Amino acid sequence: MTRRPSPLLVDGVAVAMALLDVWAHWDIDEPLRMACALAAAVALLLRRPQPLLTFLLTLPAVLLSDAVFACLAALYTLASCNRPRALLVVCALAFAVSDTTSLPSPELDLTRTPTLIALGYSAATAAAAVFLGQLVRTRRDLSLRLAEISEARDHQQLLTAQAVLAKERAQLAREMHDVVSHQVSLIAVRAGALQVGAGDPDTREAAATIRRLSVQTLDELRHMVGVLRASSGHPTELTPQPALSDIQRLADNSGIRTELRMALPEGLPPTVQRAVYRTVQEALTNTRKHAPGATAHIDLSHADGAVRVRVTNTAPTQPPLPLPGAHHGLLGLRQRAELLGGTMTSGPTGDGGYELCVVLPAQDTG
Repeated sequence: MTRRPSPLLVDGVAVAMALLDVWAHWDIDEPLRMACALAAAVALLLRRPQPLLTFLLTLPAVLLSDAVFACLAALYTLASCNRPRALLVVCALAFAVSDTTSLPSPELDLTRTPTLIALGYSAATAAAAVFLGQLVRTRRDLSLRLAEISEARDHQQLLTAQAVLAKERAQLAREMHDVVSHQVSLIAVRAGALQVGAGDPDTREAAATIRRLSVQTLDELRHMVGVLRASSGHPTELTPQPALSDIQRLADNSGIRTELRMALPEGLPPTVQRAVYRTVQEALTNTRKHAPGATAHIDLSHADGAVRVRVTNTAPTQPPLPLPGAHHGLLGLRQRAELLGGTMTSGPTGDGGYELCVVLPAQDTG
């Protein structure tokens, strides 16, 4: 896998290119214009945390000088973030008009053909920066979605392997209980009868030994059958499973704005903790996919012996990307909740958002 350059290196290259652009248009007789161009180049250091502010700081350099690289880089960064398309159109038009206009004596005569050509060229340049930023954002979202699909596929394969293993263990447990245990029980009974009815002391001692060993074997068989039947417990866990302590990290790494309120007691069964984690995970994935720019509110509470998981998101600020999906996420959550004796409801909210609610018994009913 190709290693991406560090953000610090990329920002350094961007600032260097902007300074090179200033040097190419340097005019010692215009100190104000050159100062604005230099300030715009330095302002690129803020483009990641404050892309819109960076664009506004670099725009005066386009009005006062011919150094436009810094403003184009800021516009590209703004487009690569989850920003409304109307804002991107306004920013692109602002760049085109500023690039065509020359301060302090602006001349923007739209009736002249050269002016229209210059305006069209500037607009095309701004549109190229916007389209490139949008392309990078779409590629990033697709990469995240493909990684989620790969993770879900691997998890499904793991569940399938666990199901096959559990089935084989259950079948083996039945065979041991119905066949082996029955035969060993008969040996113990026969040995007990021989011990009581035999007249020879050596025979009675041998029968007692056989009976003792048979009883010991039965106890060991019962223990093994119990272990094999506990296919949903720790003996069959193949990988570390998520718990409540992992939800904060899940929210922080979701790539969207989240607000988490968790008021759950300690000592919840592992199956309930996993169900809560998977519910929040699926809800955040759906929010990122279907409601770009929305804020997710995660509310985890406990009342009347039940755990309530409620995840809502606000209305999206961007049209959803056409990302691939298997459409099995909510169905899987409903099945998981029903297996644990709980319920799941979901649907749109009145303000254009979406709500997912799962109620689970606080005690494992499995």
